[in-house]
Amino acid sequence: MTKSKLLEMNNVGIVVENLDNAISFFTEMGLKLEGRTMIEGEWAGRVTGLGNQSVEIAMMVTPDGHSRLELSRFLTPAIISDHRAAPVNSLGYLRVMFKVDNIDELVSRLTKQGAELVGEVVNYENIYRLCYIRGVEGLLIGLAEQINNK
Repeated sequence: MTKSKLLEMNNVGIVVENLDNAISFFTEMGLKLEGRTMIEGEWAGRVTGLGNQSVEIAMMVTPDGHSRLELSRFLTPAIISDHRAAPVNSLGYLRVMFKVDNIDELVSRLTKQGAELVGEVVNYENIYRLCYIRGVEGLLIGLAEQINNK
């Protein structure tokens, strides 16, 4: 049998409480809504290990069309854990990072939508300007602006 090889990363998934607010926030960041649907039934639970489930999902895509963010709102089973306020050094899923072209403008726009800058925007070796924000529902979002090729 031929050894399987990794082809690409398909998406990163985030569970949210309010799908409409999350879609609005990530649209403001520059992602586009690719589709929205319900995933229900025992077949889906066989994939996730959660049994019979009902989940509304929205697939967001980056402007280049290469990266996707799957936003999920579980109706059943009930949410059993909440990691949204976890600090940067927590184990497990922590954040998703986006490359942007104007970090100051985007941070300004997102803070008007309720996002909070976690620390500060810093210069990393004149290659990137980086920061973390707490976005919709307290999700940790990384922003990176490349500065060495401007």
